[in-house]
Formats: sequence, structure tokens, C-alpha cells
Amino acid sequence: MYKFRGKEYPCCASLTMGIIGGKWKTVILFHLIDGTLRYNELRKEMPTVTERTLSLQLKTLEEDGIVKRKVYTSKPPLKVEYSLTNFGKTLIPIIQSIAEWGVFAVEKKGVILE
Repeated sequence: MYKFRGKEYPCCASLTMGIIGGKWKTVILFHLIDGTLRYNELRKEMPTVTERTLSLQLKTLEEDGIVKRKVYTSKPPLKVEYSLTNFGKTLIPIIQSIAEWGVFAVEKKGVILE
């Protein structure tokens, strides 16, 4: 049994999926690989995600120590940026592998929609 942030997981794979699983977390992490993005920049990268879902997923990733949220309040308008923490950066090879497999799957079995 594995324990992370008060939750128990039956195996290490379920722990990993508990942290990055779901429809949007991996997508968020994929877009943050290249660097810091503001909230609206993330929204543009993921036009089908709702604002509520994006906000909740970012909050969860922040609570898990994967994403860092930096708020600039020195002058209006308020500016919020998101980036990967050092702990979050350890997920980069995993996220890249997931993305590469997606490309492979489309090439072998799927259709590219543009």
C-alpha cells in the first residue's frame, strides 16, 4: 500500500494515475513542459476545457506540489502564472512518452483531425 497526501493507493501505478490521471491534468502538464504560462494562455491551448475544470485541475496539481502558481500583485491587472515545480519536472519524461504514444497510435490506427 502506498500513501500520498493522506490518500492510500494499492500500487505505485495507481498513485501516479491518482496524481496525473484524468482528462485534463496530463494536458496541462504537457503545455507547461516548455515553460511558464498564464491562465489565459493555458485556456487558449485547451479551448474545450471549461474555466471551472481548468481552475480545479490547476488547484489540485498545485496542492500535490506538481505545479507552482505565482501571483503578481504589484500593479493592476492581477497577473497569475503557472509553471512546473522541480517535483513536477520529474514527470516530463512520462508526459513526453504519453504524447509520443498518442502520435504513434494516430499514425497506426487513427485519423488526424485538423
